[in-house]
Amino acid sequence: MTHPGEQFYPPGVRWDDPIPRCMLPDLLSTAVAAYGARPALEFRNRAISYTELEGMVEVAASAFLRAGYGKGATIALFLGNSPDHPTNFFGALKAGARLVHLSPLDGEIALSHKLSDSGARVLVTSNLSALLPMALKFLAKGLLDKLIVCEDDTWGAVGTPQTALPDDPRVITFKAFVDGAVKPAQWPKIDVEDVALLQYTGGTTGLPKGAMLSHSNLTSAVSIYDVWGAPARAERDAIERVICVLPLFHIYALTVVLLSSLRHGNLISLHQRFDVEAVMRDIEVKRATAFPGVPTMWIAIAALPDLDKRDLSSLVSCGSGGAPLPVEVARIFERKVGMKLKSGWGMTETCSPGTAHPKEGPDKPGSIGLMLPGIEMDVVSLEDSTKLLPVGEVGEIRIRGPNVTKGYWNRPTETAEAFVGDRLLTGDIGYVDTDGYFYLVDRKKDMIISGGFNVYPQMIEQAIYTHPAVQEVIVIGIPDDYRGEAAKAFIKLRAGAAQFGIEELRAFLTGKLGKHELPAALEFVDELPRTPVGKLSRHELRMQQPKSDTSQPEQKLATGGR
Repeated sequence: MTHPGEQFYPPGVRWDDPIPRCMLPDLLSTAVAAYGARPALEFRNRAISYTELEGMVEVAASAFLRAGYGKGATIALFLGNSPDHPTNFFGALKAGARLVHLSPLDGEIALSHKLSDSGARVLVTSNLSALLPMALKFLAKGLLDKLIVCEDDTWGAVGTPQTALPDDPRVITFKAFVDGAVKPAQWPKIDVEDVALLQYTGGTTGLPKGAMLSHSNLTSAVSIYDVWGAPARAERDAIERVICVLPLFHIYALTVVLLSSLRHGNLISLHQRFDVEAVMRDIEVKRATAFPGVPTMWIAIAALPDLDKRDLSSLVSCGSGGAPLPVEVARIFERKVGMKLKSGWGMTETCSPGTAHPKEGPDKPGSIGLMLPGIEMDVVSLEDSTKLLPVGEVGEIRIRGPNVTKGYWNRPTETAEAFVGDRLLTGDIGYVDTDGYFYLVDRKKDMIISGGFNVYPQMIEQAIYTHPAVQEVIVIGIPDDYRGEAAKAFIKLRAGAAQFGIEELRAFLTGKLGKHELPAALEFVDELPRTPVGKLSRHELRMQQPKSDTSQPEQKLATGGR
């Protein structure tokens, strides 16, 4: 058998099953034709039907076209989980534009880089105080020509902190932006290979790069999950209620929740943030049937003191992605709830799909599962990325498939370095066993995955270097019980400068970095390791950790200070 894992696939599923693709606006319009009156979204107890959603999308698309943001334009979305996201996501794509997602969790340094690198000169955001002040900074820095502001109270007033709009001709409310927009006689022609989304990622190293994700990549990703889940859907023959607490600007939520749910006429229950009791109410009271989460969410649920008494019987599907799931958390969940919580693996560059666990099959704790239909993965030598390694040997994982990006926006050198032919070097180190199950053991480069989000040490170091007492700094990832991994800063102070605490450092960095990027530990050292040519060496610092003999003790963030 070419793919040994295929023997464990769901009944009737083959590795070489067809993987259909289309344009993203067509994915929505096909769903509307099939499920029109059915609720597509629920937000603050308000249901929005498939037909209503398409109407909102067409109004947005018409307004983008009227303003000249059609073919060739790049539109940035700086939004949380509300109906504003799918409205503008599909609206921009229907107008023929390409999108770039900006994460509200990022700090000003990373966001400014993504905006300028993508070339987006128009940004859609919200008047929420968690978003608008940062968006106004971009405007003040000359990074934008137009700021379109959605008003949170459109979806029912709940007392969310909001920021007033300044009197600036470049700033317009979404309501005023779309007012009077007329639907065109014909929508712009889109090709499946057009770039739909620039989704920023560290790839394997360096500053965030925009993975170019085409309509074909993203809809292929949805189809891969479709093929994998077809037997389970046919057996249930039900409309699912899918909890969406994962942020829609993240590739996992975009593909696994938004696009996949819409294709099948399911209801997406939108949550603006993760609140464990709100999620439990969705399961126990509203009888949610599917909950894709990241490890930090499952850790919080597993820690509920009365979990074994809670009613999770409505759930038929629960999964973990975005970062490695601690084996112990899966064990606790299974013991207390009676459900297996399994994790898969994927990347921004693969539009999410990579591996998954079949419902039936060998129990392999710590495995990330089997490669999904249409996807080919192998393991190659760390010294020679063209040399295939046999079963059980550890090397770098490569991947190819219709869902894999063609490369990075305006980064031909990084693109060339990331590929061997048409196979993407993932930067993940692991191995495959005789049954076709893959395992991760490490990452090739320096990126930290904290709570499912990519954190880049270089960005943190840049911000720490602005502290007047800091002479040199290296940031590395350390194990973290809650987030899986967190950033730790090793600092050499300037001569005569006084030491400071971890809380003082975090306060100094707040605003410069996203909350998830703030270091959770701090250690002062007399010297930092260097390479033979004098560069500071993260690799050597990591190697020193078990036998570190630094002169100062480590300061860790107090529990509850996250």
